Amino acid sequence: MEIRDDVRHGYEKKLRKEPTCVFSDEIKIYSKMKVLVATEKPFAKVAVDGIREVVEKNGYQLALLEKYTDVNELYAAVADADALIVRSDKVTKEVIDHAKNLKIVVRAGAGYDNLDLEACTARGIVAMNTPGQNSNAVAELVMGMLVYAVRNFYNGKSGSELMGKKLGILAFGNVGRNVARIAKGFGMDVYAYDAFLTAEQINQSGMAKAVANQQALFEQCDIVSLHIPATAETKLSINHDLVGKMPKGGILVNSARKEVIDEAGLLKLMAERTDLKYITDIMPDADADFKAFEGRYFATPKKMGAQTEEANINAGIAAAEQIADFFKTGNKKFQVNK
Repeated sequence: MEIRDDVRHGYEKKLRKEPTCVFSDEIKIYSKMKVLVATEKPFAKVAVDGIREVVEKNGYQLALLEKYTDVNELYAAVADADALIVRSDKVTKEVIDHAKNLKIVVRAGAGYDNLDLEACTARGIVAMNTPGQNSNAVAELVMGMLVYAVRNFYNGKSGSELMGKKLGILAFGNVGRNVARIAKGFGMDVYAYDAFLTAEQINQSGMAKAVANQQALFEQCDIVSLHIPATAETKLSINHDLVGKMPKGGILVNSARKEVIDEAGLLKLMAERTDLKYITDIMPDADADFKAFEGRYFATPKKMGAQTEEANINAGIAAAEQIADFFKTGNKKFQVNK
């Protein structure tokens, strides 16, 4: 365990000497909000330096818990924290129960299924994510995996090109729009469907053509890239029948969430259709079974979408800035437990 509490500087001594000042019946307590960065997999040093600058500039104190191996270390570190920044670390009900002073938790990244939103809401804790900060990193990985797939995983055999292919984007948010932007540069014909956007909104982006529904996206597109969250509606929704509507030589790309894939259904389909490929940034539970489809399946050994230096810095600093803004103005723009 490594915990550093960087700005105490004798502050407790000052508190003992000058506990309060009174101005027109208003009591001002000399204390500092504590912002804990708890990361089993630490931010890059440059990201930590940026977080520190934001935190200390706003008069708060920074504490770091890095490379911890036991959840009890997190329980101890969060006990007196007013704010918490995490990456993929799980903020469970038990963590919340130990965090008696916690007012806000920010997941540095877009996905937030590692936060127990119900527990946060029950305690009146604001939970946020940092949407958009990792979007380009994920989009570049999607396109990199696609090039790898259409070139037959660089096995020396003749492959194909992305130019002229129809790319379908399922969910046209920050990542989806970045995928569309890069795909246009490859000369691809880009289509999109998003349950929360109108066709007009998608078309007005100038980056994709809207289709009527999810089924139409799979029917029309040579490649479909998934950017949907794991919700009650989307879990297991990418199934045998839906993916089976793809044209011959179809490629399914998943950089979203493992839970949206009906793995049993997809395995059955790939056995039936030897023309289909599946590439993913989230290793399936049935990875060993998918590996039987040699030359048609690829999974990164761990989730890599946001693993760039730039995304690491952007997400961490954005989390610190959102915390500072929340404490100073009450801004809850990126709250996810409304």
